[in-house]
Amino acid sequence: MAASNASFLAVVHGSDGEIPVVHKPIRGERELWDFPTHTLGLREVAAHRLSAAGGFDVVPYTTMVEGPYGPGSAQRWVGPVPTGEADPHPDSALVDLVPADQVPPGWHTVLHAEDEERHLLAVVHADDPRLRRIAVFDALANNADRKAGHLLLDDGHLFGCDHGVSFHVDDKLRTLLWGWAGEPLDEAERTMVTTALAHLDELDEWLSAPEIEAIADRGARLLEDGLPGPRDDAPAVPWPLW
Repeated sequence: MAASNASFLAVVHGSDGEIPVVHKPIRGERELWDFPTHTLGLREVAAHRLSAAGGFDVVPYTTMVEGPYGPGSAQRWVGPVPTGEADPHPDSALVDLVPADQVPPGWHTVLHAEDEERHLLAVVHADDPRLRRIAVFDALANNADRKAGHLLLDDGHLFGCDHGVSFHVDDKLRTLLWGWAGEPLDEAERTMVTTALAHLDELDEWLSAPEIEAIADRGARLLEDGLPGPRDDAPAVPWPLW
């Protein structure tokens, strides 16, 4: 109910039985000043296609469906279906808020803050290859909303969700995964980026030509310069953080 755009837990009935999905009808999208109207669902699908094309495998299967409220995206539900009794997003294993003097060994500090009693805190994330793969994908997709709650563990496999505000032509990367900023891509990451760039024509149905060209430009910079760092002229992290 607190989502910015209409989001529903739904069930798709198919030959494999009932499949729980997150359904986001286009008519329920809130207009944004910087993204074209009624395109967020298309960007959700494009994120899955880009992830699959490059072999990232970090976005659950997503497609467009005709639902009770018209067309919209449907994404396979990851993890236990919520019952209202527990948080379905076990992101705290990889991203956390800790006292600044208690950062776990090997973890990356993203930012510092103070609580109501002026205790110094740190937002940190694990130095985990699954998390880094998502950081590379987000840099390629220009994800403007990588919150901690958008990280989903499923039997040890890490997925990301909520990619509706991705693929803008301008640099809008906002993420909690800045720990590898400035580091070059390893060979596996270079292969994923290169493979994704070779299949950008598969995004024609979901993104505009300038947006696809921008992916190619970002990919070239990733291969040349490695993972980007925060900009000085815009917020570097999403809000709220979780």
